[in-house]
Amino acid sequence: MEHAFWFARWEKDEIGFHQPDGNPLLPRHWERLGLTSDARVLVPLCGKTPDLAWLARQGHTVVGVELSEKAATDFFDENGVTPEQRRCDGFTVLSGAGVDIWVGDFFAMPDAVLAECNGLYDRTSLIALPPAMRHSFADQLNRAMPSDARGLLISIDYPEEDMDGPPFSVTEEEIARRFEPDWHLITLERNDALAANPFLQDRGLTALHESAYFLRKR
Repeated sequence: MEHAFWFARWEKDEIGFHQPDGNPLLPRHWERLGLTSDARVLVPLCGKTPDLAWLARQGHTVVGVELSEKAATDFFDENGVTPEQRRCDGFTVLSGAGVDIWVGDFFAMPDAVLAECNGLYDRTSLIALPPAMRHSFADQLNRAMPSDARGLLISIDYPEEDMDGPPFSVTEEEIARRFEPDWHLITLERNDALAANPFLQDRGLTALHESAYFLRKR
């Protein structure tokens, strides 16, 4: 059901959750991960975020995964790139300018591809998925990503009685429960984000916080 919700939002261009200038927490904290410039960085449920291009400019090979082909093609169109296209393991893969976007269901991604990614950037996956799917998502990363992989995870939390997700409220306690003991978790920053998200205020939120976490695979 959640897949259908987000797919419909992209098809209708109802993407108030999209950040056209990227997320400011990414450039603020990325260097702290200590990844080499040639690291491969996984970006699940990536949409068309300009964060993909920012990561590629740091020298990384970026592996995005996105259910909506429209979101993937929009990313390349908006960056003036004509991507190469191939089929691999049931996915359509669009590639250009250091970014590969695998179009399809993240839960069908081959473990071998995830095992090649020693970096992780996630701003949308956990908050887009209901609890049971968040459990499966974390299990997939815990199982497939390599030892010493490092990631930046950005999440939001709010009073759950205010609004039915998605986007869902995902607290630090839940993130720790999902990822520890497979990952070492450090909270980097937590900010009041209500004023910056008027479309969520319109849905009834009275409080909203955005947090950034450092993850390191044990």
